Amino acid sequence: MTVFPVIASTISAKELGEFAKEKYGLNKNYDCKLFRTGMNHTYFLSDNETKYVLRVYSHNWRSKSDITEEIELLKLLNENNLSVSFPIQDKNGEFIQEINAPEGIRYVVLFSFAKGGKIRFTDKETCSLIGSLMAKIHNLTSNKTIDRISYDKESLLKLPYEHLKQFFPEKLPEMKFIKDIGQFFKKTDFKNTRHGIVHMDIWYDNMAVTNEKEITIYDFDFCGNGAQILDVGYFCKQLFHIENDKKEYEMKKKYFLEGYQSIIQLSDNELKLIPKAGLAVFVFYLGVQAKRFDWSNIFLSENYLKMFYIQRLKSWIAYNDIEKITMANTVYN
Repeated sequence: MTVFPVIASTISAKELGEFAKEKYGLNKNYDCKLFRTGMNHTYFLSDNETKYVLRVYSHNWRSKSDITEEIELLKLLNENNLSVSFPIQDKNGEFIQEINAPEGIRYVVLFSFAKGGKIRFTDKETCSLIGSLMAKIHNLTSNKTIDRISYDKESLLKLPYEHLKQFFPEKLPEMKFIKDIGQFFKKTDFKNTRHGIVHMDIWYDNMAVTNEKEITIYDFDFCGNGAQILDVGYFCKQLFHIENDKKEYEMKKKYFLEGYQSIIQLSDNELKLIPKAGLAVFVFYLGVQAKRFDWSNIFLSENYLKMFYIQRLKSWIAYNDIEKITMANTVYN
C-alpha cells in the first residue's frame, strides 16, 4: 500500500505532554490538551497550580532563526517588566525543541500563560491601558531591528496580491480593487515615522485582561521590522469592525490613543497615517490567508473575498475618506 506524504498533522496531546514533562522537568500531574489549531497549533499544559502554553509551529512556517529572533525579543520585553507571554527554558537551558512530525521537523516552544481572559468589547480604561502597553513596547524597541521580515511596500501590498493570484482570477473586480489599493499610498508615507520592531497582530484575540485590568500581550509570531504606526493602525481597524456603534468606536479610539501618547507622542503625520496603516496590514493578512490556504483557510472563497473581506476594506476606506486624503495617481512603489 502506498504511503502518502502529509501536508500538516495534529500532534497527539498525550504524547506531546509526556515529551514536554521530560524536557522541562515537570511533575507527572501535568496534563496536556489541544487548545487550537491555526497558523500554529496551541496546547495548554497544566497541573492544579501552574499553566503553560505549548506552541507547535507548523512545518516550514517559521525557520529556527525566525523563532530564535522572536524569543530574543520576548526575553528583552520580559526583562524590562513589560507584560508579555515569555518563553520558558528547558532543563538544559534551551528554548526551542524539535519534533519529527509526519510532514517533517516542527519546532516547539513553551510559553508562560497569560492570566485573564479575552475581552472583545473592552471598556475605555482598558483601551487606554492597551495603548500605553503598546507604546511601552514600541519605546523599548524603537530604532531596533531583528533578523526577520521587514514590513514595507513589497510585503504589505504587493506580495499579498501575488499570493491571491494563485486562487482568484485577476479579472475579478475584487482582485482589481486589492491591486488598486496601492494607489492610495505615496512613496514617502511611512518614511518620516518612528520605526523599530512591530508586533503586527495586537488586538483582543492576542491579549489577556484580568479583572484588575492587568493586560498581557502574546503571540508575537508575526513580529518584524517596520513603521510602528502599523501596530496602532491595525488595532484601530480591528476596533472599528468590533464596534458597530461608531460613536463608541471613536470614544474608545480616543482613549487608546491617549494611552499610547502618554508614553509616545505621535506626530501629526503619524496620526493622519493611522487609516492607511490599518488598511495596509489588513491587505497583508489577506495575503497570509491565501498563502496558508492549503490547510487552514478553507473559508477563503470568492464569496468570502467579496462579502466579508472586501466589504471591510471598503467600509474602512469610506469611513476614513482615504481616497480624499490621498494625492491622485500616486503609487506606493
